[in-house]
This record gives sequence, C-alpha cells and structure tokens, in this order.
Amino acid sequence: MRMALTGFAIGTACLQVQAVLPSLQALALAGGALLMLLALLVVRRRGARRVPVVVRALAALATGCVVGFGWAAWLAHQALAPELALADEGRDVRIVGTVDNLPYKFSQGVRFNFAVERADVEVPPKIALSWYLGYRDQVTEVPDIQPGERWQLTVRLQRPHGNANPYNFDYEAWLLEQGVRATGYVRVARDNQRLDSFVFSASNLIEHSRAVLRQRILDALPGKPYAGVIVALVVGDQRGIDQADWQVFNRTGIGHLISISGLHITMVAGLFALAAFSLWRWSFFTRAQLPLLLPAQKVAALVGAAVALLYVLLAGFGVPAQRTLYMLMVVAAALWFNRLTSVSHVLCTALGVVLVIDPWAVLWPGFWLSFSAVAVILYATVGRTVPITRAPPAGRDPAAPHVPVPPTYRERFLLALRVGAHTQYAVTLGLVPLTMLLFGQVSVVSPLANAVAIPLISLVVTPLALIGSMLPAVLATPVLTLAHWLVELLAQCLQWFSAMRYAVWSAPQPPFWLFCWAMFGTIWLLAPRGWPVRWLGLATWIPLLAAEPTHPAPGRMTVTAFDVGQGMALLIETSGHRLLYDTGPAYSPESNAGNRVIVPYLRARGINALDGMIVSHSDADHSGGALSVLEGVRTGWVLSSLSPQHAIAQAARQHLHCAAGQRWRWDGVDFEILHPQAGSYASHALKANARSCTLKLTAGGKSVLLAGDIEADQEAQLLEHDAGRLPADVLIAPHHGSGTSSTYAFLQAVKPQLALFLVGYRNRYRHPKQEVVDRYRQLGIACLRTDQSGAITLEFGDSITTSAYRRDTARYWR
Repeated sequence: MRMALTGFAIGTACLQVQAVLPSLQALALAGGALLMLLALLVVRRRGARRVPVVVRALAALATGCVVGFGWAAWLAHQALAPELALADEGRDVRIVGTVDNLPYKFSQGVRFNFAVERADVEVPPKIALSWYLGYRDQVTEVPDIQPGERWQLTVRLQRPHGNANPYNFDYEAWLLEQGVRATGYVRVARDNQRLDSFVFSASNLIEHSRAVLRQRILDALPGKPYAGVIVALVVGDQRGIDQADWQVFNRTGIGHLISISGLHITMVAGLFALAAFSLWRWSFFTRAQLPLLLPAQKVAALVGAAVALLYVLLAGFGVPAQRTLYMLMVVAAALWFNRLTSVSHVLCTALGVVLVIDPWAVLWPGFWLSFSAVAVILYATVGRTVPITRAPPAGRDPAAPHVPVPPTYRERFLLALRVGAHTQYAVTLGLVPLTMLLFGQVSVVSPLANAVAIPLISLVVTPLALIGSMLPAVLATPVLTLAHWLVELLAQCLQWFSAMRYAVWSAPQPPFWLFCWAMFGTIWLLAPRGWPVRWLGLATWIPLLAAEPTHPAPGRMTVTAFDVGQGMALLIETSGHRLLYDTGPAYSPESNAGNRVIVPYLRARGINALDGMIVSHSDADHSGGALSVLEGVRTGWVLSSLSPQHAIAQAARQHLHCAAGQRWRWDGVDFEILHPQAGSYASHALKANARSCTLKLTAGGKSVLLAGDIEADQEAQLLEHDAGRLPADVLIAPHHGSGTSSTYAFLQAVKPQLALFLVGYRNRYRHPKQEVVDRYRQLGIACLRTDQSGAITLEFGDSITTSAYRRDTARYWR
C-alpha cells in the first residue's frame, strides 16, 4: 500500500509538469494496459512460483504512478472544461449569482468570488471579481459586499491570466486549483443591485459565519496594527496583514504560525479530544460506565476529528488546513477501526487522500514543507524516545519482582522538554535542503524565533483569539486586546531577530541533483545515535549554501525582460555587474512589481545587490516598484530623470540625472545614454515621457536599445543628434508600442532584428497598437510580447539567443 500511494504521488506530480494534457482516450488505453499487467501479476502470485517482494513493490509503485497520473489528468480535464469564449472577453455581461467567499476589502475597492447562476452569455460557474472605487469607471462608492448575498451585476471578464516569470507565484495555477475560470471587474450600471440578502447553503453559512467573526474582531480592535494577525488565527484570512509584517515573519521563520496552521488545528483538536477522553473515561462523573459501551480512545478520536473539521471549515477550508485535517482524519479512522499499525502507513494514506481531492497541491511549497516536516519528525523521533528510568532503592532485593514507578511531574516535564527540543532540532535541520530548493534562503534565527513564538501563539494567543471572538462584545474586547498585546510583544521580539545581519542565509536555488545530495547528507546527519560520523552529513550542505549566482562570461551580456503586466522592468547582467532598468508598475498601495516579481526573482537567483538602477521616468508603470527594490536589495546608485525631491531619489544611496553622452564600460560591455539632453531638465513643460532615459548596450558586436516611453518627437531628436548610434539588433519597443511612437524613420534607423513589447494582457491602453505591430512586420522585424511569452531572456554573445518563459516551461493550464 505504501509503495502504491508513493507511486500515486509521483504520477500526480508528473502530470503537473506536462505542457499538454493527454487525451481521455489515451488515459483509457493506459488504464486497460495496467489492468492486464495487474491480472498477470495476480495469476503469477497464485501459481507455483511466488512473485518476489521487489517485483511486487515495483509493480505497486508503477500502478500507483499510472493511477495517479490518470486521476490527476481526468480532474484537470474537468477543471479546464468551463471556459470563457475569446469573443466574450472585454464585453459587458450581465450576470446573476451569489458571493461565494469572504470578500477582501482594500483601499481601492473589494474583491470576491462569485458563483454564477445565470448570465447573458456562457460564463464559467465560478469567477473572481473586483469592484473598484474611483478607478476605471470613476466609482465613488462600493457597496458592502457580504458572503451569501445574491447580486445582479454588469461585469467585464477575461480568461485566467497572470504574470509569468521564473521563481514567481503561478497565479493561473492557483485560479485553476480554486475552480475560478474567469476574472473581471464590475462595471457601472443602473441594474447593479442586491437581489437577496442571504441565500442559504452550507458553504454560504460557513462564509457568513467567518465574516461575522472577522467583523467582531475588527470592531474590538479598531486601528490596531496586528488585528489582521488575530483575524488570521481565527478565520484563516491573512489578507489583512501588512507586507512589512510578513517580511519579518518570513525572515524569522514563523510565517507558518500566522494562520490556522496544522499546528493550531492539531492543538485545538487535541485539547477537545483530551477533554472528551477524560469525561468519557469518568462517565461524566456518573455511574453510567460508558467505557464499557465504547472505548474512551475511540470517543476522543471522533471528537478530535469533528473539532478539526469545524476549525478547518472556519478557516475557509483552505488547502493547507485541508492537509492537516485529512491527516487527522486518517489517524482517527485508523484508531477507530483498530488499524493503527505504523505511522508510515498513516502518513502515506494522508498523502493519498490529499492528492485524490486536490492533485494541484504538489505545485505549492506548503504541501512539500508540511509532509516533509512530518516525515522528518517521524524519522528522527519514532523509536528513539528514551524511557524514564530510576536506580533501584537502596537495600532492594535484586531477586524481587520489578514494580514500575510512575514518573514524577518534574520528570515528565523534563522529558517533554527534551523531546520538544529534539523535534525542533530535527525539523530545523531536516528542512534546510528543501527550504533552499523552494525559496533560495533559510532563516538562521528560526530556531530561536520558533522557541518563543510556538508556545506563545499556539498555547496562549490562539485560544484567547478563539474565545474572544465567541464572547459577547463587552467581554470580547478585553480578551482580544490581551491577545493583540501579546502579538505586539512578539512582533517587537521578532523585529529584533529580523534585524540581525545574518538572520537569513541566501544562496541561489539549487538544481535538483544538488538538493538530493544535500538531502542524503541530512538523512545521514539525523540518523540514530551510533550511526558512524553523522556530522559528515553537514559537508553535503557546503555546495548548497556556498553557491554563487550564475553570470555571463566576460564580454557577454544577459538581458531579462520581466513580465510585470502593463509596465517595464529589465535586468542587465555582465560577468561582474548587474543593472536594473525600470521597476515595473504599482498594482496597489501594498503590492508592486518590485516586491511581487523583481525581488523574489533576485533572491531566488542569490543576487543580494545591484550595482545600479535606472528609472527612466516617473510614470507609475516604470517606477512603481523602485522603492521596494531599494528596500529589499542593496543598490549602488540610481540614474533617472526624476527630480531630486522625488521619493525614489531621496531613498537612493546616490542619485544622478541621466543625460545624453554618459558612458561606462563593465566587463567588456558598453553602456551609453542617448537621451534626454542635459538641457531638457531646465524646462518644466516637458512630459515625463519626453525625458525617458534611453540606454544602448553593446556586447560582442551585438546591441540592444532600451527606449523607455519616448514618443515621435523624441525619436526625431535622436535621429537629428545621434542617428549613427541608433542601430541595434534588439529594440525594446518605445512606449510599449503606442500609436505615438515607433515611427518609420526611427525603425529604419535602428534596423532591429527583434523587437520586444513589454505590455500587460488586455491592457486598457490596447498596447501595442495593431498599426504599430504591422509597421514592425512590414520592415521584417520579429516581434515578441511579454503578455504572450512571459518573461523573455536574451543572451548576447557571438549571436543572440532568445528564451521565453511560457514557451520553455509550458504547462497545460497556461
């Protein structure tokens, strides 16, 4: 069974890296062949010659792989079936349905999932909507959206689409897992109206209860900085926690505690199970003798599983909470049916249950971290607990029968403390290779931070938060205030830990073979006492932790154009230097291309510093992420057309204006600013676009021109002053391919072989304009777009090599 379930997990994971789904006919043929193989094995086993154990194990593994692959493929076909027609993208559509989840209110409006009941056109049954305030349609007020309400709305929809960059969150895969097959926003319309205040269903009732609890907490803690943490602990909604707080939590390695985590679910279920066990064992202090009717252990297992289910429902039935629930359910079922044979069986069964219900779980770090943590704990602790022993009393007859003496409270406390410390030690070391593989960094202060945070959050803050959210308002306020005060004290301690210079160790995310080597060493390190030279396991970490970021050879250059939506951001790398040109847009007051795309990419590559940054001009789609980059990555200097009073200029260690004629050379690569003219800064009438820093890069005789948002007038100025310097092999299309740029004369002077359009999917400016694209094609210029190709990487050497992220890492859901 364990081999079959392991194979099921492998098959499921293999399906999730496929570029194209296999047809249902192919799956049927594979299933038929598998049945024939199993039939042959069964016949052989019943014959005179018994099938060897190894063969049976391999057969079970292969069977699990095929079944897992087929099951995941069938579910993927079902999930992808409902889709929005291409012709219906961007059209006004009137829909009727119910609010399907806990809405998220933010400064610009509200976001929520919507279960569609009927629509003017064919629409997927579940969509994600945003209702913006003062945006797109100049909405002055957004209504109070609550779960379970039925609304009639006029919306504009599009197919699921997210930014596609290496080492970044896959938004399209997340939408697929959530069952959301279209996204959009609410339009201003007279017939937008609430039809029913509440539509009864089990899911609506749960979401409404979560909304009530969230509002009770927010009312009890108005304006408190960590009210979002209390909400996350009670209802699992983490969206109210500030990004700055998340950075501290992640740097100290306690991010797993700031939610309804597996630890909290297990703790709450265990407390209720213990209470049920004690009450049932004592027959509720009556003479009913209930244990004779049903063992107290089975009652405790049933109560614990039921409480875990209620708590997970309260958390919105999120995927991480589901994993813990299924594991507890498996343990409870094994105990109830007297099948609790080994912990490895329980772990593998829970693994199978999770993947049967949610085959996309293998795409997320939480899946691997949670199961790996449990596996490490089992490997490092099961069978190694040292019993409490005592020396025999003085004068005791050695021949007398041994009577065990119950341990004292002090002895039990010391044993529990020792087991807890050993468990934390095992988890901390055991997850280092996996953490480096997933994130490219590991928290050095995590053991200390968790030693403080785990008992405080799990044993004190979470119970207080749960109790306070259920009490009447007059009692809830002091209880929740106490919980918030404790979180505030913890946050101050964590900020001290986070500020340490070496709080986090960063290195490039390793290749899979290096991860396997480090994992082998970790298993050796955590082997039982007596295993030879266990400390040598640490040696396998050296190439993992001491790796350096990759870089081009001298005289060569790599340019990465990020997919940041409607905006521009490019990373230029030489053999010894790195330059960031523009930083993408701001998506919201808390989110931008800097903290969502660029900084995660740099950290995953192990890049901790930039030699320089160019912010071409002040438009938000070019400068929106600059402050986040400056905060997250040490940057030598900033070159821009911004005023010295601009926030970015003030945050830079050194700020200079870009001006035509500036030149420098890094590692055999030439950098040259072609625009704007130095005298243009004296004019206050020029638009920001007109002063876009225009940069030309040349490596090995090949060049690329980064034109920012210059328009026809600036193109004419370049033709007048620097026509001889304009020719380039690659052109970053000026102003994203707008109709006010890319004139024939300019394109004929540059003569590029390839043009890149850095644009957002279905952006409201309709960039690039079709007439501009036609102009490029008429001149024989190949075109690539980030909204279609994702991040684009150009490697400059003797020739130019182009790679596109969506093409090179194609997945069936993209």
